[in-house]
Amino acid sequence: MISNTLMTDFLAVALYLFAGLMFAVVPIIISKLIVRRSAGRYRAATYESGMETIGSAWIQFTVAYYIYALIFLAFDVDVLYLFPVALAYGKFAIRDLLEVVLFVGILSLAIVFAWRKGVFEWNRR
Repeated sequence: MISNTLMTDFLAVALYLFAGLMFAVVPIIISKLIVRRSAGRYRAATYESGMETIGSAWIQFTVAYYIYALIFLAFDVDVLYLFPVALAYGKFAIRDLLEVVLFVGILSLAIVFAWRKGVFEWNRR
């Protein structure tokens, strides 16, 4: 038989799950009920800062754009790890400095690798 504390734990998890689902579903339902839908020739048009679009929206980008964005994202997230490290370290200053230098050094190897692969060279057409 399940104990009362275990049952209350399951009830709490179920309540949080239900609340999370409601926070996701209720705004969608409300927006479907409130918003007026209109049909027109501009309904399916691509919106670019209020200006008329020139050409097709279905153009192909080179893979270098995506790799550049992934490198930026990786370094952005990795830099966020340096802030707690700077706050938590302090008792062993030399060891902590060496760990941060090692971390940044490994990140620098990723930049060198991408550079050697030609990710940062933009070819114009």
